[in-house]
Amino acid sequence: MKVSIATTLKEGLVAGMRSMPGNPYDGHTLAETLEKVSILTGTDKLPATAIVDKGYRGVQIDGVRILRSGQRRGVTRTLKAMIKRRSAIEPAIGHVKMDGRLGRNPLKSALGDALYAVMCGAGHNLRLILAALRLLCARIGLSMQTVIAALIAASVESQPACGWKPNCSGRTI
Repeated sequence: MKVSIATTLKEGLVAGMRSMPGNPYDGHTLAETLEKVSILTGTDKLPATAIVDKGYRGVQIDGVRILRSGQRRGVTRTLKAMIKRRSAIEPAIGHVKMDGRLGRNPLKSALGDALYAVMCGAGHNLRLILAALRLLCARIGLSMQTVIAALIAASVESQPACGWKPNCSGRTI
């Protein structure tokens, strides 16, 4: 079984995972993977650009610009940066394999393979979302800590230094 993984370029979220029975050539899986991405994203058109590794050499799909790692011809600075960004996908694939335990599938049959691949992709996305929420909570906690420290400092400054305080009846103690 071979699993193809399509991720977003910036965030690294898994946009599509598809299991392929047997061990097909990488170039033969690209059209199906891009079709899966278009289905899952809700658009009926294929992505405009696909950044792939050297295993997809020679593959062409109508309406999709395919950029390969190591490509030199016709590459601008922006496209070169996008191709370099592709190297960030490799750790995502490693995390899906190790954290999602994609290497060992407990489900039976081809349907089980397909379901397990999709569940591993969803689990990877949930891990990324939880990490972002954890970071957001930490930022909110730090800002709340700053506000509380400022309120405490303001209340300490407003109290007189000699200990003289009026009580509830307005008399002094």
